[in-house]
Amino acid sequence: MARPGTRTTGRPTLNEVARLSGVSPITASRALRGVSTVAPALAERVRDAAASLGYVANPAARALASARSQSVVVLIPSLSNHLFIDTLEAIHEVFRPRGMEVLIGNYHYDEQEEDNLIRNYLAYQPCGMLLTGVQRRDSTRRMLAAAGVPCVHMMELSQDEGMACVGFSQEQAGAVAARHLLERGRKRLAYVAAQLDPRVLRRADGFRHTLAQAGLHDPSLEVMSPLPSSIGLGGELFRQLMECHPDVDGAFFCNDDLAHGAIFEAQRLGVKIPQQVAMVGFNDLPASAHMVPRLTSIRTPRAEIGRQAALMLLDRLDGRAPQTGPNDLGFELVIRES
Repeated sequence: MARPGTRTTGRPTLNEVARLSGVSPITASRALRGVSTVAPALAERVRDAAASLGYVANPAARALASARSQSVVVLIPSLSNHLFIDTLEAIHEVFRPRGMEVLIGNYHYDEQEEDNLIRNYLAYQPCGMLLTGVQRRDSTRRMLAAAGVPCVHMMELSQDEGMACVGFSQEQAGAVAARHLLERGRKRLAYVAAQLDPRVLRRADGFRHTLAQAGLHDPSLEVMSPLPSSIGLGGELFRQLMECHPDVDGAFFCNDDLAHGAIFEAQRLGVKIPQQVAMVGFNDLPASAHMVPRLTSIRTPRAEIGRQAALMLLDRLDGRAPQTGPNDLGFELVIRES
């Protein structure tokens, strides 16, 4: 026979945890979710009671009871890119004190996979979503609108009415890279890119437009690969570039790992950096400051983007007037030796 307050399955319930720790079920729930308003000593007592009973929370039941879960969905295109790791860490730092669960979906830069993830996660009734980028299929936009789940978009900016977004101008980043190389007297400038997601292509637009204004744009110097960005691919693309266009004297790489690979390959080929080819990377990954030569790169506020996106979503969830327009955090050109 099941104990009072115990599920018929025999698994312990929140009521049992509350009774054992001498608190109300609501307080027990808050303590187990890590809500910061619960006194530390009390929270520890509740956790000890839960551990002694072997209690495991049921988030699906909580969502049904409240018509809204305490889960936030974060969709990113890659878990191997340091950019998104920093962003996720910052998001967790905002939501953890509120006792909110972060559900991470990785859609591998695949639009259909992202659609499927959104559809599947909506079934869990998340209280909000943080999405990477602003470009979506019309069918996906309609699905999100029909669900009524608050969304904040990261990494890009949009002037669309009612869209909450935080990031920076990808086009301006590409333009700044081009201007920096032009100011160094370089005239044969290449854009080396991989993955070719919308943000990479927008950086290409900014780079291309600035070179065109200077009368120096050459489409043949755009080396674009749909393969995932990596150090190995960067070396391969740089070798192809030098074989086809040995007169290139500057290059902008869509991600630092491509630039790292290019520096290594330049050493193998005997190409002097920056004397023969000046290089600019993007994202300013940690290793860039330690390359030989040290890599000039565009530093993006990836952690702050995650933090601000999470705070914007909390404003919506707490009923505060949220910022609905673009939150432009900018970027920084970090000039080093390359």
